[in-house]
This record gives sequence, C-alpha cells and structure tokens, in this order.
Amino acid sequence: MSKICIIGLGYIGLPTAAVLASNGNEVIGVDINERARNNLISGNPYPEEPGLQELLEKARENGKITASESPKEADTFIICVPTPFTLDKKADLSYVEDATNNLIPVLKKGDLIILESTVPPGTTRDIVCGAVEKAGFTVGEDVLVAFCPERVMPGKIVKELVENDRVIGGMNEKASQMAKAVYGSFSKGQLYLTDATTAEFVKLIENSFRDINIAFANELAIVSRDIGIDIWEAIELANKHPRVNIHNPGPGVGGHCIAVDPYFIIEMAKGKASFLALAREKNTHMPSYIVERSEEILGGLSGKKITLLGLAYKGDIGDPRESPALDIIALLKAKGVNCSVFDPHVEEGMIPELTGLDDSVKDSDLLIITTDHSIFKELDPEHVGSLVKNKMVFDTRHFIDRRKWESAGWNVSVIGVGK
Repeated sequence: MSKICIIGLGYIGLPTAAVLASNGNEVIGVDINERARNNLISGNPYPEEPGLQELLEKARENGKITASESPKEADTFIICVPTPFTLDKKADLSYVEDATNNLIPVLKKGDLIILESTVPPGTTRDIVCGAVEKAGFTVGEDVLVAFCPERVMPGKIVKELVENDRVIGGMNEKASQMAKAVYGSFSKGQLYLTDATTAEFVKLIENSFRDINIAFANELAIVSRDIGIDIWEAIELANKHPRVNIHNPGPGVGGHCIAVDPYFIIEMAKGKASFLALAREKNTHMPSYIVERSEEILGGLSGKKITLLGLAYKGDIGDPRESPALDIIALLKAKGVNCSVFDPHVEEGMIPELTGLDDSVKDSDLLIITTDHSIFKELDPEHVGSLVKNKMVFDTRHFIDRRKWESAGWNVSVIGVGK
C-alpha cells in the first residue's frame, strides 16, 4: 500500500485520512493547527461524524496514521485545505498555494499530488503544476498531478467517502490512473476519469445546480405566501412529476460548498454567468426576508427578544460556516433586537449569543427555527411555552409539528405558507 500525506485535517482531510489508513495505507496527517492534529492523535474528532472515531481508533491501533505540523516524504500528497472567498467574492487560493509550496521540499520523482480542495478551473494547472515545475520537476514525467473533488454531505461523510462515485482529473492519463489506484483502495463507487480542468468545473457545476434549485424554491415560497397557498404542499405535488425535483425553501444557503462555489464560476465568467449571479442574490437575500417576516409577525422588532433555534447551516451537524443564521442574527441586532441562540451541535463559545435551551428562550418574544436539528422535533412546547414571553414561533424549515405546537397555545408561522 501507499504512503500518503494528507495536507489539511479539516472537515474533509481528517475523514479522508482515517478512511485511507483504515484500508491499509500508511497516512501522515498534516495541519499547522495543533487542535486539528490533536483530533487525529486523540481519536476524538470535531465536528463529530458517524463512524469517524472508530476509523481513527482502528488506524491508530494498527500504527497506520500519524500527525505532523509539516509535510513528510510520501508517495502521494493529497491537498484538502480550505478555499474560502474574499470580501469581494473572489476565490482565496492562498491555502492551496501554501500547501503546495510546503510539500515541495519533500517532493521526489515518481510522486503523485492530488488536489481535492474546490477551486476555479485551471487552478491545478496554474498553481499546483506551476509550483512543481518551478521546483525543477517535469509534470507528467517526474511528478504526476491530478484533481479529485470530494462529494460528501456533512453528517454522512464517512459513508459517502466510501460509497459515492468520484470524478478524477489527471494532468495526463498516467496521473489519472495513479490517482484512481489511490481512491480504489477504499472506494466502492465508480471512479470516472477525465482531465483536471473538467473535474474542477464538474464540482462547481454540481453545487451551482443545487444553489439555483434552492433559489427557485425560495422564490416560490415568497410568491406562494402572497397568493395564499402552502408551498410545501405545492412542491410535494409538483415533484410527483417524473422529471421534476424541486428542492426545499429555507432561510438561505450555508456551508462551504453551495454558498461559495458558484462565485468561482461567476468570477471567471466575467459577466457571462448572470443566471448564477441571480440565484446567489436570491439565496443571500433570504436572511433579510426572514427578518422582514419576523417584523411582520411581531409588529415591530426594536426592544424585542428573539431566539434562534439552530446556528449550523444544516440539521444534525455542528458546522456553522456561511450559515444564514449568522446573517439573521446580525440583521436582527442592527434593528435593536436582543438575540439568543440554542444549538446543541455547535461548540460552546462559537458566538456570544449561544446559550443553553432554557436561558436562550427565557422571556423571548419569538422563536425562529433556523436549523432542522432532529432534537427540535422533540422539544416540549409546554415547557418552552412556560419560559417565553410570547408563544410565537416562525418555522423557516417546515420542520416542527405545527398541530402539536398550536394545541399548546402557540402561534406558528411557516415560511411559504399563506393559509
């Protein structure tokens, strides 16, 4: 089996290291962040993912996984670092540049570099291959380079790393085949081969499609309320059509993929991706719409206390990256609202407003369901009702049992419901 160096031990790098190591590969996990390295060494990862702790323990017991602050000599280097966007919505590729430059000193002939970070098309060629060539190696002969994007959902990362199909784009055929052998050591999905730039674009297409679909659903939700129908019923019926699959509306789009990746296309398209830009505008406007609806529900916001149930961008995970809840909090506070947040999955101290359930809802004028955590279905409306000032809840996920809450005396508003 291979000796593999994983650079970046975050949401994707750590699970990837664990899966590779538990399948017989010798893995070195690299991260400049001490806590990230400790997550690997201790076998107690954060955020939690089903099956991840068990894989790490197995790999550690077999002596197949170690942690390091800097890259070590290996046969394969997999770069899994973040690629955020800047304040002006342009791709920040500094982490990719740093990761590539940091592995160059231990690079040798015959090695393979795989970039997994989501990037604009041409990044593998320009940044990774550029650094390799600058160091005196010939790409495709001395060193092989490929791109293979992750395709996993938080909460199911370990399962989907193994089961999902992958797209592998090599800078040449030999690189594609070598990368295929690496992923073939653990993957049960189909491994499709293409060139690196196409593979980079495929990743952006996938997430942009979902962003557009959600924007469509959000627009329908706004219109449906105005015309007095229930968008959730309408979408369910529309999806009975064999060629229709509309996503669900909500308070906005979060996470490091859907809320970010379309901007990479928009940036490089130079004005030719207006459809993507409109979808992004619609989804980024949703927190403002939630605040507007909250103001309608309460008849004003100044001096009110509002509790958000959920900080994470999706249910049953602890990831608040790009979460619409963060924007909702900022907008509410700007209008003089006292905000509190309860989210049992997000680490304490993430934001000052994050507190326990009872403290967060005490004397609240309105609860806003911003995340579809399973635990929120189990909340006792009688208990919560004994703590709040006003029994009013705005469900932006169509998630709680409306009849149950209304029977306990609550006034329940639901996004996209006008009747």
